[in-house]
Amino acid sequence: MLDGLFYNLGRRVGPKLRKAQWMWASFTGTEADAIRLEHAVGLDLADEAGRQLALDRDPRTRQALDEVGRRLATCVANRLRSFHFEAVAVGEPNAFALPGGFIFVSRSILELCQWDRNEMAFILGHEMGHVIRGHAIERIVANTAVNVVSRAAPIRGALGGWLKTVGIQFLQTAYSRDQELEADRLGLRLLRAAGFEPEGAMRLLTRLADLKRSSEPASLGEYFSTHPTAEIRIQSLRQFLQKRVD
Repeated sequence: MLDGLFYNLGRRVGPKLRKAQWMWASFTGTEADAIRLEHAVGLDLADEAGRQLALDRDPRTRQALDEVGRRLATCVANRLRSFHFEAVAVGEPNAFALPGGFIFVSRSILELCQWDRNEMAFILGHEMGHVIRGHAIERIVANTAVNVVSRAAPIRGALGGWLKTVGIQFLQTAYSRDQELEADRLGLRLLRAAGFEPEGAMRLLTRLADLKRSSEPASLGEYFSTHPTAEIRIQSLRQFLQKRVD
């Protein structure tokens, strides 16, 4: 069953299939079964990501991720989901989400947040949003290489080997603009539910806009360049907050 799962999922990929539930249309199990399968896929990928990237062992980083991540995770409506947070020691600000709730962030992106828990909550919440809305698993199953390898071998080990071949940079490829803005909105909902300040998101995005206009925008790396502009994201979140108030 596992051998053919991703092949069946891959055949269903299309522009109109944007919601998480489409991914499991060919699977006859329960929602809990589907989430367990997604977690197994993410665990396989996370193991390989951990081998390709140097993990940040600084206790300060671990404490911050545990504190913020735990508060956000307790506010996720679907109690079947779990989240795991790791920091990596890479030079430029970066973050990515794997299926099953495995979130990786760079220490430098936490420094860009100035270790402010409200700003960090927006980064983590945004990446959690990609998992909850199905963007993370969609990006994996939509890749032809995954469909091919999954037809020939069990998921466990196969996807890790595929990631080793294509490189970790695949996980930094861009989501669509709509997916990024959707993840922003869900991230904001999570941080508000967890008791963080929504203005933390605005502060971070405003700082990004200022850095973009500075003489060294390259210091932001590729992560933020694949997102809509900070101005668009701020406007979208302001409108979202206003609707929630109204």
